[in-house]
This record gives sequence, C-alpha cells and structure tokens, in this order.
Amino acid sequence: MAITVQNWVAVDKQQMSLLYGKAPSTINEHIGDIFDDKELFPEACRKKFGNSEFQQNVELVLLSNLVADYEDEHYPIKKPTLIEVLKLRMFEMGLSQSSLAAMLGMNQSKISEIISGKSEPTLKQARKISQTLNISPAIVLGV
Repeated sequence: MAITVQNWVAVDKQQMSLLYGKAPSTINEHIGDIFDDKELFPEACRKKFGNSEFQQNVELVLLSNLVADYEDEHYPIKKPTLIEVLKLRMFEMGLSQSSLAAMLGMNQSKISEIISGKSEPTLKQARKISQTLNISPAIVLGV
C-alpha cells in the first residue's frame, strides 16, 4: 500500500517492481548501485511514520525516481526506428510484407527495401505509412 506524506508517496521495493515492470531483484540491484555510487545514502531514503501501523521503514518516491534516473542514464531506451515499428505493427496486425504493401498501396519490393533499411519512404509514402498504421510522423521521418 502506498502512503502519502507531505506530498511524497512512499512505496516499497515490491511496489516499485510493479510500477516499473521490473523484477524485484532488478530494483534491488539498481538501488544497490545508487548507494554504491554514493548518489544517495540509505538513511536519506527512509522515514519513520508516527502511527503504529506504519512504524516500518518505508522507502520514499525519491528512491523510486533515483532508480528511474539511474536506469535512464545507464540503461537508456532509444527511440524506435521506422524499421522496428513497422515490424512491430506487422506482427500486431498479422500482416505479411505483401499484405502491408497492398494496405499502403505500395509494391512489395519497396516495402522490402524499407524494412531491410536499403531505402527510405518518399514523403507521400511516409504520410501514408503514418496515417494508415498510426505511427508517429517523427518516427516515420526519423526525427
């Protein structure tokens, strides 16, 4: 159960695990790395609550944010490429290259070239890809 105290939300490692979709062991590893790197000290992350129900040490959202920041710095997630997103959409929609080509009004060889990275779509093709497959224009244009 998360606890709110003076605009802070206190969560434990299990809740952080659920929040970030990571295994508790990964959360523990990142917290350990943060402490090892002296980015934060354990005693700064714990707060004793006054009522008996919450007399346990609870790690505050600050620690959760530090884990997220640490991951962003050391394990960044790059922006997806058009190739990656096209392959994902094809999988999600159960499309082959030929059915994708038909859906976009393009020939299959052009789709194959785009997916293999040998060619980029024209502006007209990029617009059609973006609108038909609901892919961000920034991803389609590579910006």
